[in-house]
Amino acid sequence: GSMITKLIFVCTDNTCMGPMAETIFRNENHDLDVEVSSRGLVVLFPEPVNPKAETILATHGLIIASHTARQFKADEVDAETLILTMNTVQKRRLATDFFINDNVYTLPEFSGIHGDVDDPYGREIAEYETCYNKLQELIQNAIYRLLYGRLPDVIKQDEE
Repeated sequence: GSMITKLIFVCTDNTCMGPMAETIFRNENHDLDVEVSSRGLVVLFPEPVNPKAETILATHGLIIASHTARQFKADEVDAETLILTMNTVQKRRLATDFFINDNVYTLPEFSGIHGDVDDPYGREIAEYETCYNKLQELIQNAIYRLLYGRLPDVIKQDEE
């Protein structure tokens, strides 16, 4: 396996996509010995998780651990930490604002798929469902890559 011992999902405010990704990862069946968490790039106060994100997770039988938004801190990162962001802008912010460039990928990029994960924030519950399904697909690919050092042979690319 890889030498990754810690995985941090990074989104903007750590109330929606990051916690969703963290919860999905925790609930997938895998033998990875990885400490998983999620953090936000801009967390001004410890908000709870977005209620629609919580609802969608619950409809899939996933209960989110009591979660309050936490700020990303560079000192939580070491050589065995993998950081997965939801989009390219967040990946760039890690480089410019936190000087973190190693082991940083967007979740789609790490999972072998183009594009970013669309943020459902402020939209209808259906958008959260779409986001959940996308995150689950990407995370399954990411887990495969972490386990086997390569991506699955068949990857469903989105129709551009």
